[in-house]
Amino acid sequence: MLDGIRLEVREGEFLAIVGPSGCGKSTLLNCIAGFEPFDSGTVEIDGEPVTGPSKKRVFVFQEPGIFPWLSVVDNIGFGLPRNMPDGQKGEVVMRYVELVGLRGFERAFPNQLSGGMKQRVEFARALAVDPDVLYLDEPFGSLDAITRLDMRREIVRIWKTTGKTCLLVTHDVEETCELADRIAIMTQRPALIKEVVDNPLPRPRDPEVKGFRTLREHIFEVLGVERRV
Repeated sequence: MLDGIRLEVREGEFLAIVGPSGCGKSTLLNCIAGFEPFDSGTVEIDGEPVTGPSKKRVFVFQEPGIFPWLSVVDNIGFGLPRNMPDGQKGEVVMRYVELVGLRGFERAFPNQLSGGMKQRVEFARALAVDPDVLYLDEPFGSLDAITRLDMRREIVRIWKTTGKTCLLVTHDVEETCELADRIAIMTQRPALIKEVVDNPLPRPRDPEVKGFRTLREHIFEVLGVERRV
């Protein structure tokens, strides 16, 4: 259940929504994206009400949804218009193969890829359709710890290169501090946004510096979780 949610996302920013498990973070993201109805209120993008899903707003989920029977290039190109000339489609696909660092794996199938590489394919497929907004629903949750750290750095690089608006949902506070420009902190159900925090730290962000630790501890405090630095 969500209650009294009010949130503004600025064009081109990386905003994270963090909160306890089960508080409604993914529900909120689905409402924003037009996948889930809500009883009252509105969601607007560029002044226009969101009435349903759109190709201009694309999800990246925790579990890669790439097709096991398609190669890397065919997965990336899957969402492109059917009437797009093959040469143009190939150029678009290869642009995103390069962007996500999969050169040399163009003809590989998902069962030949690591978890991190599958997630790179997922990001490339989402970006290939040139969306205005990327919705990231705990996109690193299924990865091992080392791969997760690598993918955090990769998504920052991709975000800076493309300039897309990114809206991340996560319960990982350190991930939030590393990635986001601003951080919306949600409460337990019935959930509301208790505070929106600016992240002033320059990138790349080091979890061991004082400013990072201070931001992390503030978020835990707002969440009601007692921590010690």
